[in-house]
Amino acid sequence: MFVCVLTLALLAGFGRSARLTDLTAESDRLHAVASQRVDQHDAHLTALSAIAVAGAEQRPDLFREVAGAIMRFYPRIIGISLVPLDGEDGILEVGVREADLRELIRAAANRSSGAPVLVRYPSDLPAYLIVKRSPNSEAARYGLALVIDAAALLDGDSDYWTRAEATRWLALPDGTSLVGGAGNFQTPQFTRALSSSTQPLELKTAIRMTMSDILPPGRVALVLAVIALSALALRAIGRQRAEVRAAEARAELSGLETRLSHASRVNALGEMASGMAHELTQPLTAILAQAQAARHLAARGDTDRVAEVLEEVVGQTRRAGAILERLRTWTRPRERNAEPIDLRDCIREAETLLAGQARELDARLTLMLPPTPLTVEGDRVELEQVLFNLIRNALDAVAESAGARKVSVAALLDGAMAVIDVSDTGPGIRPDVQDRLFTPFVTTRKSGTGLGLALSHRLVERAGGELTLVEAREGARFRGSLPLAGAAMEAAE
Repeated sequence: MFVCVLTLALLAGFGRSARLTDLTAESDRLHAVASQRVDQHDAHLTALSAIAVAGAEQRPDLFREVAGAIMRFYPRIIGISLVPLDGEDGILEVGVREADLRELIRAAANRSSGAPVLVRYPSDLPAYLIVKRSPNSEAARYGLALVIDAAALLDGDSDYWTRAEATRWLALPDGTSLVGGAGNFQTPQFTRALSSSTQPLELKTAIRMTMSDILPPGRVALVLAVIALSALALRAIGRQRAEVRAAEARAELSGLETRLSHASRVNALGEMASGMAHELTQPLTAILAQAQAARHLAARGDTDRVAEVLEEVVGQTRRAGAILERLRTWTRPRERNAEPIDLRDCIREAETLLAGQARELDARLTLMLPPTPLTVEGDRVELEQVLFNLIRNALDAVAESAGARKVSVAALLDGAMAVIDVSDTGPGIRPDVQDRLFTPFVTTRKSGTGLGLALSHRLVERAGGELTLVEAREGARFRGSLPLAGAAMEAAE
């Protein structure tokens, strides 16, 4: 009898632990996906603010077109509003209109001190507003708001949350409930704020467990039968007892392997969903920079150069589309669009995009390029993305340095290989993360996504090269090595 009671207690404990493990794994994945999704809202606000400042009054159709495109591609964004702070003229609203948000947006924008303000949507709809001043200064002219469907933030491809016993809540940082009724008295078993500096929404989850959940009758009957058979076997011969124990061990190992396989698939899907936001950062940054340049040129009356800048905006927009198509087909075999590329051009492109950030940090960004081309075979967008990620990481690293802030990019020819070193004078890489540096979601920064180096490593390998962390006297140094193209290799020889 004692053996039976003890076995049932252990079975109940194992069942409860297994369900909590599944809940934690699913909650971690949901947290990662939701965190990446809310980070995308900041990029949308920045892009829309640039359009509004550049001429929303003269070209409201352009603002509506961009806002509509964002809402089509990100259906969780159910409304976009641009509200002048000094009157009713020039209001632009796209999406939901069941509530008058104008005064709410004005009030939120006026109390903003620079960071976006989060406000509960004024209805039963599980939504919230993220409001930003435009431009983001004391001279702001507009209140720019995105209306976010909070329930859609938690949507995913896992059917785990469709179970009646699984519960999840989402609330604003001040505790205002967005998803999940206040009348649910179930105690959360997982609580964590989303990894976003502007939208740290609080995610809570729980799983309801009854006695039949942790002690299924079929399993109990099976266990009792095994105990009875084991008792008979022990009375008969010790050999049968050993065989029964071996069978139980194999069954337990099979169950663990099944759960580990499932967790691996879930993590891979989370990486793909999160990578989309990270990959789009470069073209969106370029579009914003070119749009600001066009605004300054137009203000000076230099209309001839405005057309050239707008051509660059069109090119970067097409690049964003190419990135989206590449991410959509990431897991499917495809024919790569490789072409001969001079790495010096890619380095200069990345330096142009990040020069503004370097100036803001008072950092010195130095390029050391050879006089002759470094021609490799690869996808131009992918290689520019790698260099952009490495240089931006270096700038983020020196931002934490109290001394001289220096970032250098050195390119050279090493036999049949083109070698690029990106060095910084930051705090360096902690020893405990060096072996996992190129693993998704591993980061040394509080606001980091842990995706930049993982994606860069994959893109360099796809081009036939290698990305490594090499020893440096100070800071960190990343080295990318790529094989020269055929013609360039012959010239080098």
